[in-house]
Amino acid sequence: MADEELKRQAHDFVEANWEDIVKDIEDLVAVRSVEDMEHATEGMPYGPAPYEALRRGVEIASRLGLDAHNCDGHIGYADLVGRSERQIAMIAHTDIVPEGTGWHFDPFKVTRKDGYLIGRGVLDDKGPFVLELYTAKFFAEQVARTGERLPYTLRCIIGNNEETDMRDVEWYLERYEQPEFLFSPDADFPLICGEKGGFSATIRSGKVSDVIVDFDGGTVGNAVAGEATATVRGDARLLAGTDRIDVEDAGEGLVRLTAHGIGAHASTPEGSVNAIGLLVDYLLANGLYSDAEKPFLDMEGLVFGSTDGSTLGIAATDDLFDPLTCIGGTIRTRDGVFEQTIDSRYPTSITGEEIARRVGALCEAHGCTLTVDLDMVPFSTDPDSEGVQALVGTYNEYTGRNDRPFTIGGGTYARHFKAGGAFGPNDPSFPMPEWVGAEHSADEGFSEEQFKRALEIYIVSVARLMRLSF
Repeated sequence: MADEELKRQAHDFVEANWEDIVKDIEDLVAVRSVEDMEHATEGMPYGPAPYEALRRGVEIASRLGLDAHNCDGHIGYADLVGRSERQIAMIAHTDIVPEGTGWHFDPFKVTRKDGYLIGRGVLDDKGPFVLELYTAKFFAEQVARTGERLPYTLRCIIGNNEETDMRDVEWYLERYEQPEFLFSPDADFPLICGEKGGFSATIRSGKVSDVIVDFDGGTVGNAVAGEATATVRGDARLLAGTDRIDVEDAGEGLVRLTAHGIGAHASTPEGSVNAIGLLVDYLLANGLYSDAEKPFLDMEGLVFGSTDGSTLGIAATDDLFDPLTCIGGTIRTRDGVFEQTIDSRYPTSITGEEIARRVGALCEAHGCTLTVDLDMVPFSTDPDSEGVQALVGTYNEYTGRNDRPFTIGGGTYARHFKAGGAFGPNDPSFPMPEWVGAEHSADEGFSEEQFKRALEIYIVSVARLMRLSF
């Protein structure tokens, strides 16, 4: 099929199926599929709600004519069987981060406004997941019409634990063969060909909670905290609020402090304001701590003193990636102990082991401990490979641009596979209005027109991948 005819058919397919696509996105967004290990069971390893989203995803895939499978609740996949068992694959996920605060719309009901879809998971990653399935539906209809199978099996992998530990894909790769090439519609165009290392850890204080009765902030470890609260012993009449900190009498000699920051993804903290850091500064400036709590707050000052890791002694850069980033994600008070998570995205010039050594030494000097929760090494793939160029070339044809693959600080499923990358649908070259939030933010949303173009790009890209020799 000539590419111009393919593009015409892809466009007609998208227009004909668009309302069904929106309905399927709505069906998935209605599920608050946040990891819930407290209620995890055999067959629901990440909790009941993530399982429900996975179940609905498998159901949609089956309805669209794919050979769909739920793998004991860990992950799913749906195939359009080709002439070869070797696979071209796509992977997206049905789990989400918590909704957080600051929404102007119902986060679990898709709102259509001015050509945009709003709801938690619309962009990350339930909307793109539905595009993945409809990409396969396009080819399923072609096969049904012509009787000619694709050269490779087209597999849609249905992730269910991307937002936390990606245990789903680790489980999958222990049991299934790697695809020959894979892309994940869970990032930005034109194409991500490399990702920084990912390091996360927890800093714990000694047993304190003398003046600071409770300290709680952030929703997930991989996002800058947009809101935080601290309950302290004191007199609210003697404390002044600020433009970002509210002071409230909590009774019985207690004061509740609430900080309002500006959230962001951990990999892109520029322009954010960490609410936990705001409270740390306020507590230190107003003497709201005991002698036992002071070392922990000083350690917190190092965590929140920079977003490039310089105050922690871990700043680093190289020729492949942007400089290291490091943020404080969540703080919790458990049995009189403060627990602060940190999230660093690091280039090749430093290792997770070295980050742990340097930050661990600072923790020890401040009477704290450091526990490493996750360390994923950096990865990159050849930006000039045929598969990558097929995707980027298709994007450039549709947009009239001449962009190149790039690297990021975030971590996507693509890093787990031998060949491929993360491929849209978000496009920084076509920004959204200010009232539409980004992934992991309040009022998360995306343009219907950009979704439609992304689906056309995916269809044409898969067709071109099918012509390559892997």
